[in-house]
Amino acid sequence: MSLSCGIVGLPNVGKSTLFNALTSSEISAENYPFCTIEPNTGIVELPDQRLQALANLINPSKVLPAIVEFVDIAGLVSGASKGEGLGNKFLSNIRETAAIINVMRCFDDSNIVHVNGSVDPVSDAETIATELALADLASIERQLTKSEKLARTGDKEAKNYCGLLEKCRSHLNTVKPLRSLSLELNELELLKPFCLLTLKPMMFVANVAEDGFKENVHLNALKKYAGKQNAPVVVICAAIEAQISEFDHKDKLVFLSDMGMKEPGLNRLIQTAFYLLGLQTYFTAGPKEVRAWTIKKGSTAPQAAGIIHTDFERGFIRAEVIKYQDYISHGGESQAKEAGKLRSEGKDYVVDDGDVINFRFNV
Repeated sequence: MSLSCGIVGLPNVGKSTLFNALTSSEISAENYPFCTIEPNTGIVELPDQRLQALANLINPSKVLPAIVEFVDIAGLVSGASKGEGLGNKFLSNIRETAAIINVMRCFDDSNIVHVNGSVDPVSDAETIATELALADLASIERQLTKSEKLARTGDKEAKNYCGLLEKCRSHLNTVKPLRSLSLELNELELLKPFCLLTLKPMMFVANVAEDGFKENVHLNALKKYAGKQNAPVVVICAAIEAQISEFDHKDKLVFLSDMGMKEPGLNRLIQTAFYLLGLQTYFTAGPKEVRAWTIKKGSTAPQAAGIIHTDFERGFIRAEVIKYQDYISHGGESQAKEAGKLRSEGKDYVVDDGDVINFRFNV
């Protein structure tokens, strides 16, 4: 499974407009249901001021940022778990992603059709949650039927598996996501092959009108709902973000200043999505290249080295680590080393977000 975020929502909530702004693409964003049928994929740079600060200090030949992959998936409607609308296609596409971004419409506009007739982001969120839970329930029940047959033959492993599946089925019958069920690590590993939708990490994007960032009843309701789900909410105006994405860097800064914004709202979305995926970055820095490397949180030094090349992990000797803030405050690697800020770390070292690392290896 790729480390991608699936952008989902009901038809006409602004998914494709948002995706176009993210990726500077020209995907159809028409005012009718199911204008997105095949999923569109875009690779987006992770905004990271630390990378630019390192580049400004070193002035390398190349600067390579970390990336996030987004997938614009067809709109979902009630009954998708039973094949309504583009249900089967929607569900199969979202299974292939690692996290879910729910785009919720939080603006009123009589010129834009709402598939359910009225704007209600909480109702929309509940529709999506119900369809995903029903799809998972069907998957669990199919697997449970197979496991029960094996259990009747005396297979102890199958009997234990049935217990886990029964626990999941009971939870899903309450229309609650599996991510809210207390599961052990070994149980999560057993469930991993099924790519269950409600186990995926989730966030909300509230798509508001230009004047809808404050005193917005739809937004307030969504934030309250998301709080109960322990899910982050990023508030943006997709229409404004679409305009910003068309400007060059200089004009973009002027536009943002005029709007009273420090950065595009999309930056917050990309950063939140990156961390939703359980990712972090470390840096390598030299005159040829300053680069941000993407790793899973909790990765050890050899695992981080393996992202560069498998030989680095196989022949790992040590990692020479300087904390980002020390690297910047002392003016570079040699100065940080003189100040005693370079540490030699072994195989058990867990990489921190923002570490500047040089790997020593031998193969």
